[in-house]
Amino acid sequence: MTQGAGLEPAMRTATVRDFRVPPLPAPEHVHDAGRPPRYAAGEEPDGYTPTQRDLPVIGRGAPADTLVVRTVPDPAAADAAETAVADADGGPGPLFVVGDVHGYLDELLAALRAQGLIDAEGNWSAGNARLWFLGDFTDRGPDGIGVIDLVMRLSAEAAASGGYCKALMGNHELLLLGAKRFGDTPVNSGAGTATFQAAWLLNGGQKADMDRLQDVHLQWMSRLDAIELEDDHLLVHSDTTAYLDYGDSLEAVNDTVRETLTRNDADECWDLFRKFTKRFAFRDESGPQAVRELLGVFGGHRIVHGHSPIPYLLGEVGAEDGEDGPRTVIEGPHVYADGLAIAMDGGVTMAGKLLVVRLPLPN
Repeated sequence: MTQGAGLEPAMRTATVRDFRVPPLPAPEHVHDAGRPPRYAAGEEPDGYTPTQRDLPVIGRGAPADTLVVRTVPDPAAADAAETAVADADGGPGPLFVVGDVHGYLDELLAALRAQGLIDAEGNWSAGNARLWFLGDFTDRGPDGIGVIDLVMRLSAEAAASGGYCKALMGNHELLLLGAKRFGDTPVNSGAGTATFQAAWLLNGGQKADMDRLQDVHLQWMSRLDAIELEDDHLLVHSDTTAYLDYGDSLEAVNDTVRETLTRNDADECWDLFRKFTKRFAFRDESGPQAVRELLGVFGGHRIVHGHSPIPYLLGEVGAEDGEDGPRTVIEGPHVYADGLAIAMDGGVTMAGKLLVVRLPLPN
């Protein structure tokens, strides 16, 4: 596998325009001067469908609101040499997880090198280490197909070295699959007519990715697991309890998701995408109980997820009109929900950081 065509990295800036924190996503059919309404905490409507932008877009023009600095400790400063050697007892190698990449191939390569997982040429160099990607490889950034090619190649190289590199299904994988398979075919969104193509474009779909998308990429994405358990960590992409809708075991959920994609029914695939796009289930007062519900069914003592950028979870990105927003610099994962949840989306699409960390986190 190649890493994909070398596209010039998109320019990013630490400033944002119209960048405020919606407590929850808005339904597609409600508009107020171009802004989504704000829901009360935990009041996500069942009919939510992501047919308008799910997250704000970085303003690349004149500066407006600014992200102000708040440091989040980075607990994953593992020695690169340690990742490349087997455990003394012959057990599995160290475990790493990667947050949302969204097409930022250069940032991904740099983050993997910093952890000693790949060498200067981008080849696997971590021996029996275990690496999990939490989904969302494409959209918004400049080289989503290059990211997928890299992950596919590293999967083969890691296996040959006694380790592994695996990936979960994110909502943007479902979005890209739907846009390719169904295009402008109308789907029942629960709040009117929608299409995968329109949702893909609104949520950062890149023409260059679609042009380079091949059958091998589609097959790889459609076979990804949705949920897994590693070293007592429950790995998922989205901070939602919607996984419970698809089964009461890891195997059942993963089988149901794959079977849904195999049937190639646009409405079924849309409903799957809609549920994977929900977020913030662990953020508010009811969050710890929501996490415990998932852990009680699927196992593990902590849930690890991507999907919702950490600045959103902190409630510190932007503010209401006329107010100064705080600056946030994300340097590591965010532990919340009574210590039961670990958020891994550092907000690379928002001038944030692409996180690659080693588990377990230090206490």
